[in-house]
Amino acid sequence: MELNEAIAGRRSVRDYTREPVDERSVHQLIAAAMQAPSAMNEQPWTFTVVRDAALLDRISQEAKRHLLATASAGPQAEHLQTVLGDTSFQIFYRAPVLVLISGAAAGPWISEDCALAAENLMLAAHAAGLGSCWIGFAQSYLNSPAGKELLGIPAAWAPVAPIILGHPKSMPPPIPRKDAQVRWIG
Repeated sequence: MELNEAIAGRRSVRDYTREPVDERSVHQLIAAAMQAPSAMNEQPWTFTVVRDAALLDRISQEAKRHLLATASAGPQAEHLQTVLGDTSFQIFYRAPVLVLISGAAAGPWISEDCALAAENLMLAAHAAGLGSCWIGFAQSYLNSPAGKELLGIPAAWAPVAPIILGHPKSMPPPIPRKDAQVRWIG
């Protein structure tokens, strides 16, 4: 797949088949993630792969409780209450794999470095015929002491990008993009 085709075609997939993703494919996606640039070439990322469906269900339940307990009031609070209060809603959309990208070294650009690795991973997944989605609902819980303990993540690591992977049941349609706001100076 040509790069621009992958960039334009990648979607956040939220509907997966039950077909597992083989270990070799996950290794290939992580290898692609590791080709991302990083500030001062620190390459601070680590990868925690979760394929245990029961554990993913447990993380989903704990993350929903955590987010409901810590969410601030605002325009999205009611929507969050409705979505996260639904006991049948699983935040990982029953995808067979979660790859949690964390920063293992302290530094001012950990989030950016891990986000660059995540984008590489998601583009490589799309090129391989897999779906992916960054699960923001999981971020704060997985970065809490309880979330880190549940996955055996060292306290010093900073979980940044929870990315689910799987075989899509269907690809979401393209979403129209807003016009770019570009300022030219000089």
